[in-house]
Amino acid sequence: MDFQQIWQQIQSQIQSSMAQAATPPSLQTPDLVALFKGASAKTLARVAKIQMQYLKEAQALSLKGLNPTAMGAAEPPPVTDKRFASDAWTKNPVFSQLAQQYLLNSRTLVALADCVEGDVKTKARVRFAVGQAIDAASPANSMALNPEAQALAIESKGQSVAAGLKNLFADAKQGHMSQTDESLFEVGRNVATTPGAVVFENAFFQLIEYQPTTPQVFALPFLIIPPCINKFYILDLQPANSFVAHAVAQGHRTFVLSWRNPDASLAQATFDDYIEHAAIEAINVTRKLTNAPQINALGFCVGGTILGTAMAVLAARAESNQRKSALPEVASATFLTTLLDFSDTGVLDLFIDESFVKYREDQLNKPGVGGLLKGRELASTFSFLRPNELVWNYVQGNYLKGKTPPPFDLLYWNSDSTNLPGPMYCWYLRNTYLANKLCEPGQTTVCGSPVDLGKITQPAYVYGSREDHIVPIGGAYASLQHLGGPTRFVMGASGHIAGVINPPAANKRSHWLAPTPSNDKLSRGKRSKAAASGPTAHPATHAEWLETATERAGSWWPDWAAWLAGHGGEMRSAPTTYAAPAIEPAPGRYVAAKAT
Repeated sequence: MDFQQIWQQIQSQIQSSMAQAATPPSLQTPDLVALFKGASAKTLARVAKIQMQYLKEAQALSLKGLNPTAMGAAEPPPVTDKRFASDAWTKNPVFSQLAQQYLLNSRTLVALADCVEGDVKTKARVRFAVGQAIDAASPANSMALNPEAQALAIESKGQSVAAGLKNLFADAKQGHMSQTDESLFEVGRNVATTPGAVVFENAFFQLIEYQPTTPQVFALPFLIIPPCINKFYILDLQPANSFVAHAVAQGHRTFVLSWRNPDASLAQATFDDYIEHAAIEAINVTRKLTNAPQINALGFCVGGTILGTAMAVLAARAESNQRKSALPEVASATFLTTLLDFSDTGVLDLFIDESFVKYREDQLNKPGVGGLLKGRELASTFSFLRPNELVWNYVQGNYLKGKTPPPFDLLYWNSDSTNLPGPMYCWYLRNTYLANKLCEPGQTTVCGSPVDLGKITQPAYVYGSREDHIVPIGGAYASLQHLGGPTRFVMGASGHIAGVINPPAANKRSHWLAPTPSNDKLSRGKRSKAAASGPTAHPATHAEWLETATERAGSWWPDWAAWLAGHGGEMRSAPTTYAAPAIEPAPGRYVAAKAT
């Protein structure tokens, strides 16, 4: 039985079970066993046990609701879900029972989803779909069932309801749900404010150079390639948490590739275009403008995948041109929460199969036409990976309670979406998430060159976040098994963004390092010796690596800065002018363009 068939059957159960949340508990329970007709005897026994447990808890809840002081009216389990933590839920017996019934139904459906027979991916899809339905069906999401919203409406004499409707209409007009007060932020005014200038641009990107803040800088310039699915200023939000400003303060002559927000003119752009005319072009332009034979580079998320691919293409070209003795264009690479091996993609894997990729190709990659993947589609997908925090929380606050969400620079950036060219996106889906070809030597060709990550022999700093739901820590770690040079791996606490944007001054979180001889050597910055040492022999899996790792308090940024300093070359006087005449001040107009 495939996912669609299973989901059609389980949907009816979800609807009937969740409907009970709006009515007094019933002593009857749906026939859960019938839902699994044809399943194995072991599964049917599990389902029958779930059904009996459901009936037992429903009866206890019903008795408690009908007569709280009656003998035998067992106390339901304590409510720990923060959605129902306020007095409005806990002290009102009607709403307390409503929350308890919803939570009982939720527990039952989760247990039921775990009983589904099928392959690992099908079972995971069912669990994800059931979780989405459960979160959407919460009584806290409905004005008719949310006592907090009702009390606020009475206290404000209807003003909260009017404000909620105003918020709803405003969000409908702008095309996305507000997660922060967006009127308080402006790119270039109070986010993305590190001083600099655009020194080059083409149809795909602008190259920003930042003003040095130290009297001397390293000889090798430093180029940052951010993800093309987001705006670059996640790395330059505010002065206190700007990774860009931190790199400048360490003495690096820093450049950032600022992606253009694609419009119809780029609707036919391909993955090859993004490698050739963006990543490789940015590498070569940075070298040319600074008269540097090499640069150091950093890629974040998809930007890291693009950087790794570009470096593999450059390595293949050097080999085909018999330039093995020449210095590679990139001296060292940093990969932040990056997938090069897509065998572990976490929850995103649930969406990817042949039928989905084919659907997207038919939709966005028609020969000679192409199309744009709208930025809001990507943003919605990522939000629904954490629906209670990033969706339903704002439904309740913005619309039911009429509140304006508080100012938060990170959430402003999160709402500033970007489009993607259809052909580029479709190639990426098929060759990475679906087929995982990038990490298999010679299995895919980019810009006319076979991709072999093993040909990347430059030193690499690989970072992964422990709780990352977009690039799972195991997926980030897997890069080590494919890169051909010395590597240093560091794990940070928290998730995809908070783990990366963790300035030392904040004194937050922690990071982990494995005390291997190669790591100690690289941290002292002996670049030429490290480059000749070949690949670092890390453990095969992240779990094995973690057994030898030590937790260290605070940010991983100082460790990275010490590592990169060893690959920066000699120190020289900081330039007093930009590498080329300024086209416009940073952050430039490309990053300011909104997704249509």
